[in-house]
Amino acid sequence: MKKMIFVFNPRSGKEQIRSKLLDILDIFTKYGYEVSVYVTQKPLDAMQIVSRRGRGRSLVVCSGGDGTLNEVVSGLMTIEEGKRPVLGYIPSGSTNDYASSIGISKNMKKAALDAVSGGTTAVDVGRFGEDRYFVYVAAFGAFTEVSYSTPQEAKNLLGHQAYMLEAVKRVTNLKAYRMKFEWEDKVLEDEFIIGMITNTISIGGFKGLVGLDVALDDGEFEVLLVRKPRTPKDIASIASYLILREGENDCVYQFRAKTLRVISQEPVDWSLDGEYGGSRTEILIENKSRAVSIRRRASSVVEAL
Repeated sequence: MKKMIFVFNPRSGKEQIRSKLLDILDIFTKYGYEVSVYVTQKPLDAMQIVSRRGRGRSLVVCSGGDGTLNEVVSGLMTIEEGKRPVLGYIPSGSTNDYASSIGISKNMKKAALDAVSGGTTAVDVGRFGEDRYFVYVAAFGAFTEVSYSTPQEAKNLLGHQAYMLEAVKRVTNLKAYRMKFEWEDKVLEDEFIIGMITNTISIGGFKGLVGLDVALDDGEFEVLLVRKPRTPKDIASIASYLILREGENDCVYQFRAKTLRVISQEPVDWSLDGEYGGSRTEILIENKSRAVSIRRRASSVVEAL
C-alpha cells in the first residue's frame, strides 16, 4: 500500500475536525493509503513529526490553520530535494490564507479528496535565515496584527474599505523601524511601520492587499513596505492605498525580489505565516523556487460529497 502521514491540530479553528475525522480517514483508506496518524500536542510538533517520519512516504497530509501548514512545510524542507513527499492540506483554521490563494476547498471532506486524488502543483517556499521557513508571508510591524486579531465575521460585516479605514486610524501610533532593504542591485532605506514579503493572494483574510499580480511558483516574492508618515498628506497616501488599493506612492513601496537582505538598527519582531518568527537586526530572506509539491483540485467526484 501507499504510505502517508496525516498530521492534524485538534484545536485549530473551532475544533471542527473532531466531527469530520472518521470521514477523512475513510477517504484516505479508500484511495489505497496506509495512514499513520499524528495529533499535535504542542508547538513544533508537526514540524518534528514530518522531519523525522516523512522520508520514504509518498504523501504528507496536514489539517490545521496557517501555523500548522507552516510547521509541516518547514519539516518537509529538512528532507532533501527530490525525496520530499507530496503535501496535502485540509484547512481548518480561522483565516486559511494560503488555502484561499491556492484554491483548496474549505469543505474538509472535499479538501481530503483533493489531498489524495487532486492534481499536483509545485509552489515556492520562503527561507528565513538559516533554519526558518514561511509558506506565504514574512511580516513586521504591529499593523500586521490587525488583520489576524479581527474575526473574519467582522471583516465580512465591515467590508474591506470600512475595515481598512478603521485600521488607518492606528497608523500614526505605530512604532517605526529604521531599516535597509537590499535586493539585486537596489537599496531602499527609511523608517518603516509595516512590511510584508509575500507569496500569496490573501493576507489576513483580504485579497489583493499586496496589489501585484501573484504567481505562487515564479521564484519571486511580492514585497510591500509602508514608510512612517511624516505629514497629513502621508497619512492620506497610506489610506488611499489601503482603502482604495491604489498603486505605489510616496509612502507605499511595491516590488518583486528573489532574495532580500534586511538590516535594522534595532531588533525587529517578525511574523511568519501569522506566527511569531523571532526578533532580528539582520536577516536574509530567500525564495526557494518550486520547493514543495501540493495537491489541489480533485476530480468531479468531489461534488458528490
